[in-house]
Amino acid sequence: MQESTTREKILKKIRQALIHHNPQPFPNIDWETNVHVQSDESLEETFAHAFTKVGGQFIFCENELEFLENIIQLAAEQKWKKFYCYEEKITKLMDDAEFPYTREDKEFEEGMVGITSCEALVARLGSILVSSKSASGRRLVVVPTVHIVLAYTSQLVFDIKDGLNLIRNKYGEQFPSYIASITGPSRTADIEKTLVTPAHGPRDIFVFLVDDKKS
Repeated sequence: MQESTTREKILKKIRQALIHHNPQPFPNIDWETNVHVQSDESLEETFAHAFTKVGGQFIFCENELEFLENIIQLAAEQKWKKFYCYEEKITKLMDDAEFPYTREDKEFEEGMVGITSCEALVARLGSILVSSKSASGRRLVVVPTVHIVLAYTSQLVFDIKDGLNLIRNKYGEQFPSYIASITGPSRTADIEKTLVTPAHGPRDIFVFLVDDKKS
């Protein structure tokens, strides 16, 4: 009975609020203009600074060939052994360079490296936007020990709103059911408010940014 009484009180307040509209105290507020002012830096520089600040590692590449050269050199330095990749555009690049990788999706080994694309890079936050529309799905974003992202300068945007618009323009009515923002390697402060990294995701994230503006 008490629940019913409480429910009725809430509904009564809602009805009264709908009937008696209060005047808007600030009618001229601009809800569209971005409150974050873009600096004189390029989007590439802004993203690089923000991304490395949260623990990410950033590599700029003039072209896709330089991306392959960098990843081969990095693999040798870091002694990475097992690479996972599902996306056809990336696997074609790796096939051309005869770079070994696997498409397995069942047995993921400790120390594995996942290579994926992304939907957009948010310069202001140093964040990576990924979605379920990618052939990599969700697995290669959260499971690998090391996550490598191949991105292009045409995917750089200033803020999240711009990134969502980029995704909306790309997919139209087939908007992804899942969109995530990745900001640096996994970390948590759930236990005694002490920051711990890595937590429950990749311990290292690399973004290889390829300049596609020239082409």
